[in-house]
Amino acid sequence: MQPLLNTKGDIQIDLNQVKIDILHGIRECNDRGLIQTVKWLSELNYALKDHKLSHNNEIPNSADDEIIPEEKEAYTLAKSYFDCQEYDRAAHFIENCTSPKCVFVHRYSQYMSSEKKRSDNATDTGSENTESTQVLLDLLSFFKANRNSLDGYLLYLEGVVLKKLDLRSQAVTVLQAAVAAAPTLWAAWVELAGLANEYEALDSLQLPKHWMMYFFAAHAFVELKLSEQALEAYMVLAAAGFEKSTYITAQMAIAHHDRRDVDSSLALFRDLYQNDPYRLDNWDVYSHLLYLKEKRMELANLAQKAVSIDKYRVETCCVIGNYYSLRSEHQKAVLYFQRALSLDPQYLSAWILMGHEFIELQNSNAAIQCYRQAIDVNRNDYRAWNGLGQAYEILGLNGYCIYYYSRAAQLKPDDSRMLVSLGEAYEKMDKIPNALKCYYKAHSTGDIEGMALFKLAKLYEKSNMPNSAAAAYTAACQEPANAGSKELPAAQRYLAQYYLRFSLLDHASHYAYKCLEHESTKEAGKNILKTISEKRLAASTSSQTSSLPEDLPEAIKNASTSITNDTPKTPFPSPNVTPDNFSTPMFSRKNSKYKM
Repeated sequence: MQPLLNTKGDIQIDLNQVKIDILHGIRECNDRGLIQTVKWLSELNYALKDHKLSHNNEIPNSADDEIIPEEKEAYTLAKSYFDCQEYDRAAHFIENCTSPKCVFVHRYSQYMSSEKKRSDNATDTGSENTESTQVLLDLLSFFKANRNSLDGYLLYLEGVVLKKLDLRSQAVTVLQAAVAAAPTLWAAWVELAGLANEYEALDSLQLPKHWMMYFFAAHAFVELKLSEQALEAYMVLAAAGFEKSTYITAQMAIAHHDRRDVDSSLALFRDLYQNDPYRLDNWDVYSHLLYLKEKRMELANLAQKAVSIDKYRVETCCVIGNYYSLRSEHQKAVLYFQRALSLDPQYLSAWILMGHEFIELQNSNAAIQCYRQAIDVNRNDYRAWNGLGQAYEILGLNGYCIYYYSRAAQLKPDDSRMLVSLGEAYEKMDKIPNALKCYYKAHSTGDIEGMALFKLAKLYEKSNMPNSAAAAYTAACQEPANAGSKELPAAQRYLAQYYLRFSLLDHASHYAYKCLEHESTKEAGKNILKTISEKRLAASTSSQTSSLPEDLPEAIKNASTSITNDTPKTPFPSPNVTPDNFSTPMFSRKNSKYKM
């Protein structure tokens, strides 16, 4: 695939052509009942309302120009039934029509009918309907028999059917043909992005040179949790003339949410709420942000507003579920997430959030089922894999934990929480070298919770590697972010005892006085200071306390010479080298460059 976005520059988009394509796409998709694509294109068209088309460029209003005269009445009737969600009636009355639009409405009605019955049966009996699978197979047979006469819209429907049947590689091929034949069919782009499970797969797609490709790239970055690339892509699109698009604003807010920039994401969602107060899309993410910030009153107001707009939308159920979760009413939260899933069984957020609630209720088996359903919906969401790891950790099945935490870490390599959890699972299984590597990598990628260095030091201490433990504790103590950590007093006590063992009394005294600042280590600090005083009295010369022992590691010598000075934190060694004889290499975080 050709490069989609310039790293440092803008893109050139002809807004006249964009308006023409949008209006044409709205008409074509509306004639075929593709209402979500019509909604998306209409919002984009509204964002370009200040850009007017000349009379020469306007699209003629010929809604049924592809329908032969003898089939217009049947098409109109079937389309009205389709709009009323009477899919079987729509398919029946248009069964013998041959016009492309009529064929699509007929086959799409069959597909929608089967999916509606599948959803209803799953809700009522808890099992899938085999008749729905047979409908999908019949549709697939039709597509194969009419391979040479399929337009872009029928190719899109074939791709959806293939994806439902879990024929993913074939679905990717067909959907690429669909977006090439009908570039403004946004639903096809979305399905294609959902099938690209990693950046390499995304980069290998053969896509048309069309302005929709830029929106696809940005959307795919969000799906793959490549937040920095997504933000850059949407800022470029905004600069190209789409700055008033509510869709772009919402996607940027989601990207900020994925990179844990809660304040920036909340600010964008609040602006969006002011400009479009009845837009329920993405309110599940908005409510989760309010949950994270513990904004109980604002979340309650948002829930009331959502109920007043549409109480039967999945987003409304998720907002109410998050509100009850914040109040620690987890049973009620589960109830509303279940309601969301009864409305849309493919709703990813509800599966994951309900899994979290079952974890809070200590119902690991139910949580595992929820997370597995979430993976079936989207295999690329790290939250489901991480949730499975947590559930199996509660059950004490550390072998399973390692597998699921590893998958989560692969999908989210810049998140230290999965690496720390993976290290803990390795540690429980006595795979010490692997645990050391996980903790070190968690520290080097940016420790979110500030636990990686402390866990690394404890593991060195447990493994009888005092020099390595002291180096890790020293680096942890010099980290400004760890100033209020609960692990800090124990680290300072260990360092005081460590330096005392080597008769480095000044440095031992420094950490002993630090111990006096905490209740848990105050007595230990007093005892160490008493021992230091006795050693100083017994010392014959002052040189005995100022010289460094020969067997002290170089890393500790370097750290020890600057305890009282304001110096940069001590670089920490990798566990790949021999622990008791390591050097202290500087590490730097590598920024992954994604280009298309």
